[in-house]
Amino acid sequence: MTLAEAVAQASPGEAAQALCRARRDGRRVMSSMLPLQDRRTAYAIQDATLAALGAVGGWKVGASAPGRELVCAPLPAEGLVPGGASLVGSAWHLRGVEAELAFRLGADLPPRATPYTRDEVADAIASVLPVIEVAETRLVDWLDASPSALLADLLCHGGLVLGEPAPFERAWLDLSQLEVVMHFDGQVVAHTVGEHTHPDVGALLVWLANQGAARGQGLRAGQVVTTGSCTGMLFASQGTAVRVQVKGLAPLRASF
Repeated sequence: MTLAEAVAQASPGEAAQALCRARRDGRRVMSSMLPLQDRRTAYAIQDATLAALGAVGGWKVGASAPGRELVCAPLPAEGLVPGGASLVGSAWHLRGVEAELAFRLGADLPPRATPYTRDEVADAIASVLPVIEVAETRLVDWLDASPSALLADLLCHGGLVLGEPAPFERAWLDLSQLEVVMHFDGQVVAHTVGEHTHPDVGALLVWLANQGAARGQGLRAGQVVTTGSCTGMLFASQGTAVRVQVKGLAPLRASF
């Protein structure tokens, strides 16, 4: 059997096993080893990966710009860590960091036949919190990998550092004026105002509620949904202390 034939016959479950092994032992895989016929297959690999890793602690949802295709990924509960966390060890080799805004759900949004509305999704949100998403990858060739391969790899999710929550207000669903500052070791490395990749995060959350339901999982109370970068991705060196300040929320820290 040729390599091409082996790839063609690989299942989402087998691809997920390879990605989980890469998480466990640090040996990354080529994106060509993932059977990616379409986005549906990438989502199937995501689901199989989470089935192997354990509980879903949250989701990430976003788009590269308004009007672009939306994408999402479930986040392993074990990768959600509190503010002030020290992320050291072999698992942290890329150390791409993004300042983001996230929402914690206070009510379930289970699968159903009719789509959720913006008001229904907003009513299910309990709090808003700053987060630092740490990007890592299980792919050797992640810089050249296809969008579907990155999607299958949980959109390069490595971990999510959770800030202090604040009561949710609907004004947080529009980030067009949000100010965010990121420091590395006390030096400002990003200072943005209204530069979120998709400022109408309310639309992202509605899409996710209905996309998640379509995959048969739904969204659950207590899960954290992060909505994309406010700063772009920056790469932290080993030993770096990261501090994020989202205007209106408590500062958030992590270190490598």
